[in-house]
Amino acid sequence: MFVVTGGAGFIGSCVLSRLNASGIKDIIVVDHLDDDAQKKNLVGKKYREFLDKKDFLQLVVQKKLDPGVDCLIHMGACSSTTLTDARYFEENNYEYTLHLAQWALAHKKRFIYASSAATYGDGALGYKDDDATTLKLKPLNLYGLSKQKFDLWVVRSKFQGKLAGLKFFNVFGPNEYHKGDMRSVVAKSYPRVAREGKIRLFKSYRPDFADGEQKRDFIYIKDALEVVQFFVDNPKINGIFNVGTGKARSWNDLARALFKAVKKNPVIEYYDMPEELQDKYQYFTQADMAKLREHGYRKPFSELEDSVADYVTYLKNGQYL
Repeated sequence: MFVVTGGAGFIGSCVLSRLNASGIKDIIVVDHLDDDAQKKNLVGKKYREFLDKKDFLQLVVQKKLDPGVDCLIHMGACSSTTLTDARYFEENNYEYTLHLAQWALAHKKRFIYASSAATYGDGALGYKDDDATTLKLKPLNLYGLSKQKFDLWVVRSKFQGKLAGLKFFNVFGPNEYHKGDMRSVVAKSYPRVAREGKIRLFKSYRPDFADGEQKRDFIYIKDALEVVQFFVDNPKINGIFNVGTGKARSWNDLARALFKAVKKNPVIEYYDMPEELQDKYQYFTQADMAKLREHGYRKPFSELEDSVADYVTYLKNGQYL
């Protein structure tokens, strides 16, 4: 039996779809459904039961969770990079993950959890996913800090040989429709690009980066799912791993790929970044993928243009994964 937390969210619901595709249907889905848009992520999925995240946590804390659970895939978290409620991040991201990990360790069950590239902060220390680097990282926002705190617990407790942590970089694709302002730029910009042939991107506030030339490691959800499946299929491979493409691309590249996908000539407008973001903004991220490759992951990652073109087919038709 599997558990997928955040199972009605973006990555979690896609993990559910990928597990179903591999023949796995004996799954407990955990989340908190607070809007109809999120519920659509579960339509057509096969699973045993749905539990609210608070009810599920009580089962874990009270030691009442079914011992038949073999694999716990923890994708549930608040991923807002602008929320300023430190206590909420502490409870919802760090403490919740800690309870689940301790249960999995005590019962010798597979535990795969989502970390984030937000842990790398301004990138001054690079993007290697080795333990020595993890111990030094300084995230720029509360979301990154909450993910970093749990990664630190894993490394300092020497549990990296018993758990699998996945540092997702800029994941985008179907099923993120409910995320509002936290949707990818592709999802947010598609309607206007398709209708008017225009897109808006943040201006740069650093002289070494032209407007729109800030770079990110954009990874398509379908590629990210293959990495998750790799860890499901290889339960003895553990540690904290980057999940990106290893190839940084600019926001301008992303915009041009979107224009190409909708067959429009590029018109890019640059606008002021909110003041509260200016000192917390990552200008460059690029996953070092050597560790994952060294552990046997062989599949290639899609080119940005191909990923955006595929995503547009979902956006155009309002489809889910």
